[in-house]
Amino acid sequence: MATNPMQRKARNSFLLGMLVMLLIAGLIIAFLFIQLMNKTKKEQEELKASVNVYVLNQNVKSGQIITTDMLDTQTVNRNLVPSNATSDLTVIENYALQDKEGNDIYTKTENNEQSLYIRRENREYQLQKEEETDNYYITRNNNKEYIELNSVPLVAKVDMKANTVITTDLIAKSDNPTTDDLRQQEYNMLVLPVDLQTGDYVDIRIQFPSGQDFIVVSKKEVEIPQIAGVDSPDTIKVDLTEDEILHMSCAIVEGYRVNGSKLYVTKYTEAGIQEASTPTFPVNRETSELISNNPNIVEEIKQEINARYNNNGSIGIRNDYINSVINATGEEGNSNLRTKMEESITNSQNSRREYLESLAGGTTSTTE
Repeated sequence: MATNPMQRKARNSFLLGMLVMLLIAGLIIAFLFIQLMNKTKKEQEELKASVNVYVLNQNVKSGQIITTDMLDTQTVNRNLVPSNATSDLTVIENYALQDKEGNDIYTKTENNEQSLYIRRENREYQLQKEEETDNYYITRNNNKEYIELNSVPLVAKVDMKANTVITTDLIAKSDNPTTDDLRQQEYNMLVLPVDLQTGDYVDIRIQFPSGQDFIVVSKKEVEIPQIAGVDSPDTIKVDLTEDEILHMSCAIVEGYRVNGSKLYVTKYTEAGIQEASTPTFPVNRETSELISNNPNIVEEIKQEINARYNNNGSIGIRNDYINSVINATGEEGNSNLRTKMEESITNSQNSRREYLESLAGGTTSTTE
């Protein structure tokens, strides 16, 4: 049946309108699909860029022990936090403070003072530290019961406010308190264990040809410097106080003078539960006087050193063996000292030059 022009026009207009609507709907769907894809891509990128970090849920003071109940985890953009915050998760988890039975140690605030507590057999006990031995204990049935911890406590290096992101620069293991005279020292004359790694705890010892063996400094965390991403084979860094620096200097000089002596490093097998050794190396009279008159060394440390070395046993070892061996070296000992010192200085200069060259991509010129 024939259609009149008006019907044909109306039908064509309807079809054109439907086509336009379908086209608009297709554009809208394509736009929404692109937006959805962009949103999904952005979420994936944000997820890849996110990292879990620990933040404080309360204020802490410098030197205060940090327990896990004082921390919350947050997922944040990696670009918004310091790079060394990302590794703190394992640090905190590895050093979560517990006793040997796995009971958590936590912090409570009473009268604006923070104290450590532990729950045993459904009872809460305050954890206290014995000043004479640095051991922790609780009081139960009016008796002192010592508590063996599973790790070295973490302490705050500085005052921090709630919501502070925890980084390795803000915390320290309590065996290494930060004092005003603490300095990072670098040594390249020590015999190192073959498997020594950054983060290991060590004693530095000196051995003389007769077999006499002394602890110079004890339980120090080691950092091995890197050059072009490779660990130095002969150099370590340790944080030492002023008196420990003087002890090391005395041991190095006397070790250099005596042929057959050895300055070496020994590792702790379980640093988290092993107490620091007591240094046994009796320094010479000049170093002892320097320590006594050094204003950078606190009086308490001076008294401890005097009590440790000014007893008959230490004086006897010093006079009967060490002094006699060193005095017997004569000019040969002085020559050994000069040679070893020059070697140490040369090694330090070469390592410094290699480090600078690695920073400059190998373009730094070398001069002899």
